[in-house]
Amino acid sequence: MFIGAGFSKSAGFVDWKNLLRSIAEDLGLDVDKEYDLVSLAQYCYNKYGNRSLINDTIFNEFSKDKDIDENHKIIARLPILTYWTTNYDSLIEDALNEEKRIVDIKYNNKQLSLTKPHRDAIVYKMHGDKNNPDEAILIKDDYEQYYKNHAPFITALNGDLISKTFLFVGFSFSDPNIDYILSRVRIEYSNNRQHYAIMRKIKECDYSNHADYEYAQRKYTLFIEDLKRYNIRVLLIDEYSEITDILNEINKRFNHNNIFISGSAHAYDEYGEYANAIDFIQLLSKQLIIKDFNIISGFGLGVGNPVITGALQEIYMHTKNVHESRLLLRPFPQGIEDTTTRSMLWKKYREDMISRAGVSIFLFGNKFDNNELKLANGMMSELNIAQKKHILIVPVGCTGYVAKRIWDMVNKDMSKFYTNVDDTLTTAFTKLNTKSDNLSLVNDIISFIKLFKNGKYSPV
Repeated sequence: MFIGAGFSKSAGFVDWKNLLRSIAEDLGLDVDKEYDLVSLAQYCYNKYGNRSLINDTIFNEFSKDKDIDENHKIIARLPILTYWTTNYDSLIEDALNEEKRIVDIKYNNKQLSLTKPHRDAIVYKMHGDKNNPDEAILIKDDYEQYYKNHAPFITALNGDLISKTFLFVGFSFSDPNIDYILSRVRIEYSNNRQHYAIMRKIKECDYSNHADYEYAQRKYTLFIEDLKRYNIRVLLIDEYSEITDILNEINKRFNHNNIFISGSAHAYDEYGEYANAIDFIQLLSKQLIIKDFNIISGFGLGVGNPVITGALQEIYMHTKNVHESRLLLRPFPQGIEDTTTRSMLWKKYREDMISRAGVSIFLFGNKFDNNELKLANGMMSELNIAQKKHILIVPVGCTGYVAKRIWDMVNKDMSKFYTNVDDTLTTAFTKLNTKSDNLSLVNDIISFIKLFKNGKYSPV
């Protein structure tokens, strides 16, 4: 990914224009009338003969405490090794750290010659870092000397543009360094990789009159066409909020083989005898692994153990080792007396697990509380999260309890949960509430999930 300043706006950070707004005012200029912002920063340097005001502006703006937004969380979960950015903030590396990924950060030449052991993500901050504003690339002098002072970064980006497919997000392509590098790649290598960019459409409301809008629209269309010379295809969006939807869709498609199993059981009576119920859960887990699905589990009471047992039996039989990509476990934190804290942590755990899945299977759903068998309300929370993330809902109604109530809810109006509902889908869904031998039921569950792989049906 190549990430520009626009990608951090949703987290509350400023873009280039707003970063330089106070500097422009100090110069007696209107930043909204300026297009050459590099020169604007240079004027500030010329006026004072030093970078003090520029450094203070960068440090003050990007040292503000900002929460990681949804966009950064999604890209940190995706299997992306290389991140390039012109941003000074630390949102990318913060999101990667939160995902427990080992991040190798590069913002000066010396760091490029060192490799962090066991890294699984590299963040190239080609314009510097907020904590080192003296070295940040901002004024014209910095750009004019970049090719000499930061030649290793140009070489590294050159190599990545040739060998990897890039997605540019929040980037305007007005940066002189990028323009230079793209031009070199195009001239020196005929078989360029296909790259992609997400960019916002020109809107009439952004201009004071219709004539200015039409002119900007014509120029923008020509600019987008010109990007094809560098093998960059542009996806135009109406609003920046659509970036989250696009990233979620990418995440969902990548995770379509990841299955979250939601369930808890103190009793199994509505399905059958204890031994038969345990055998069903183990068999389901084992068959999912055999069919190349990956399992995510929160270690739910009475369900988590057989899920793990079934998966491990199959994994050990063939690979002799367990990798998180095949079986991801997220046991809920226990022993937290404060109900508010516990509720908040459990919600975070649920969102984390479900965000990694493309499918959510619901089994059983009861708990023993105050000497009484009750429905497991946590499963309804997991249903709500799965729906919000447009994940495929697979309620195995014949296991009873909450799973049966979810099946009834879906069955009442399947079009609220699945697209293109027809007889084939309805018949397959009905089988999820039909008691049969364990192997037949497991095959029916997997068959239902596979219906959504060919693209005819999808979760709403």
